[in-house]
Amino acid sequence: MCGRYAATKDPAKLIEEFDAIDLTEGHARADHNVAPTKNVVTVVQRHPRDEDGQVLEDEPAERSLRMMKWGLVPFWAKDPSVGSRMINTRAETAREKPAFRRALVSRRCLVPADGWFEWRRTGKEKEPFYMTAPDDASIAFGGIWESWRPKDDDGAAPLITFSIITTDAAGQLTDVHHRMPLIVPKSRWDGWLDPDREDVTDLLVPTPEDIVASLELRPISTKVNNVRNNGPELLERVDPAHEGTLFS
Repeated sequence: MCGRYAATKDPAKLIEEFDAIDLTEGHARADHNVAPTKNVVTVVQRHPRDEDGQVLEDEPAERSLRMMKWGLVPFWAKDPSVGSRMINTRAETAREKPAFRRALVSRRCLVPADGWFEWRRTGKEKEPFYMTAPDDASIAFGGIWESWRPKDDDGAAPLITFSIITTDAAGQLTDVHHRMPLIVPKSRWDGWLDPDREDVTDLLVPTPEDIVASLELRPISTKVNNVRNNGPELLERVDPAHEGTLFS
């Protein structure tokens, strides 16, 4: 699964990395401990709209950075609180589940991350790890998004939410947890973001083995367990045997 991650790059760097325009309107913030229900930067690709809000399908789609709330709220939901239970979407069942299938066909996004956190259970203990790329490149999680409005207020501003696609863990990651976020390599970004591509068969494929093998599995402090803790020290390597001494 993916229940926590780090995203610290500013929009200027993400604009260059993802070849996108910035529509975050100054709301993007570096976050070393992203938790569900937070508003974070995502990457989408959509056709422009005219002054009346009609989609101009003949115009080329534009790639942009946009803020979204983590925890998908289906368009048909009565209450947005359901989003807290839909932070992840299993790749194996996304095409069948009513909450996800429409978004998977036409509302896909990328979620830029420096890395993500996972906890390995050993007996009653849970040891936190930080999975990150060996260089400074962003990891792009595959995601889906939705737009929701209360049914009794058509004039309300839409709530834009997203969910991260997950798959079975592979390679060295199986030593930590049995699930992992779907990492979309740069060669597949165009296909994943294409708003006109409805066939997702070739998109829901496992993360390439070379990407999994290149990841660093870094033991970190249990300070990450508390979502109120948020700073670069959370990403530092820690020897679990000495953590009590270092952070007492």
